[in-house]
Amino acid sequence: MLDPNFFILYVDSPAASAAFYADLLGHTPIQASPTFALLALQSGVKLGLRSRRAVEPAATVTGGGTELAFAVDSDATVTSMHAEWARRGLPILQAPVRMNFGYTFVAADPDGHRLRVVAPSAP
Repeated sequence: MLDPNFFILYVDSPAASAAFYADLLGHTPIQASPTFALLALQSGVKLGLRSRRAVEPAATVTGGGTELAFAVDSDATVTSMHAEWARRGLPILQAPVRMNFGYTFVAADPDGHRLRVVAPSAP
């Protein structure tokens, strides 16, 4: 069975995006070049940041076409992360709101990739 464990975002500047994610997530890149950076997250998932000008075949969709989702343990954590990310200057695309799947908000990274934080509803 296949189990994806590596995600790549196409970015304007891998170095700038690596610095952004290193600061936001608290993980330093384990690999960096002018066209690519890689962060290994505590969950085992790897986050790759590829220059949108260097990817082959050329990408037709860039920031905003998908979401990175971060499941957290409580509504209070959603609220506090929203306040912290707003304080850091991340664009907030959706203020905290209760939706059918949980309490959530959406921010954006410098390339427009959507970052969703959610406290999932009980099943």
